[in-house]
Amino acid sequence: MRIVGVILFFVLTLIPAGAQWLHYPTAGVPRLPGGAPNLGAPAPRTQGGVPDLSGIWIAEENRPCPPYNCDDMLTPQEFWDIGWSLKGGLPYQPWVNALIQQRGETHGMGDPTARCLPGGIVKTYTDPLLRKVVQVPGLLIILTERNTSYRQIFTDGRPLPEDPQPSANGYSSGTWEGDTLVVRTSGFQDGIWLDRKGSPLTEAATLTERFRRVNYGKLNIDLTVDDPKAYTAPWTVTLHQNLKPDTDLVDYVCLENEKDQRHFVGK
Repeated sequence: MRIVGVILFFVLTLIPAGAQWLHYPTAGVPRLPGGAPNLGAPAPRTQGGVPDLSGIWIAEENRPCPPYNCDDMLTPQEFWDIGWSLKGGLPYQPWVNALIQQRGETHGMGDPTARCLPGGIVKTYTDPLLRKVVQVPGLLIILTERNTSYRQIFTDGRPLPEDPQPSANGYSSGTWEGDTLVVRTSGFQDGIWLDRKGSPLTEAATLTERFRRVNYGKLNIDLTVDDPKAYTAPWTVTLHQNLKPDTDLVDYVCLENEKDQRHFVGK
């Protein structure tokens, strides 16, 4: 089991190194007298007056070291268990409790990201790879290093589609409530894992995100999952993202030179 865990960890969290534009100054970033980015500066705003969420972001490291392996600090606790901070954990339906046990017994072999398939919105935020947010009038785009993927959040007032073709990221429409961008997403495909333990997301789910750029260097996302097929009640967690200035994205294609799947074993 330990060997399988190590194999899966490298499939899930391999980070490209050395190929990024390291130390290239990001234009417009406020600087301290010594030249370092002033991440505590006020959040930037667009010409329309709303916060500008643009930038390159990565999940905040929040795993205590020890007891965890200090070399594994790039993956936040939400990557392994999205509901770790909730008292009593996630409100699973009875059938999901059995599913989680089965997925644990087979060492998570069914995780889509372990087979280089899309991981969905939630795993995008907890994956230790970089994401670039590009905000323009009417649209917010999230570019992701993993499998050079993207997500579109429309802010032009359009309603969610009534009968969408199901997809891993669903379909997203957002509106500004003061300084908070509120995004609703539906149209998910079955089979998405929200975390490494296998918490499911079904086609019945609606996801609501509340984006708040606290300052120049921090972005908080209040994430509410309403999925009556898998959970007995809606639940909310807060994900923290940190800005990564003076760098850029680099492609990470999971299937490139992939040699791990042949070694997967299960119960």
